[in-house]
Amino acid sequence: MGMPGSVKSAYDCIKAFSETDFTEDLKTFDVPTLFLHGDADQIVPIGAAAMLASRLVRNATLKVYPGASHGMCAVIAEQVNADLLAFLQGLHG
Repeated sequence: MGMPGSVKSAYDCIKAFSETDFTEDLKTFDVPTLFLHGDADQIVPIGAAAMLASRLVRNATLKVYPGASHGMCAVIAEQVNADLLAFLQGLHG
């Protein structure tokens, strides 16, 4: 998925997300929030991302995909889409 982008843009992206602390921003969320994360993500480890973020956001839901990698939205798209739809339907159901 990253192949169309330049090496510089990929580097800048990784630099930005690895050096930016979103803790205070996450604490201000006031809407139901769904975090989706694969527990085999080697790019953004679940412990440093979704596990922490889902504890910081009030009214958050965390959905963990066992064995799923960083590319889970492409690899298990049907499952991810079904879970997104179920979450949204639960908000307005």
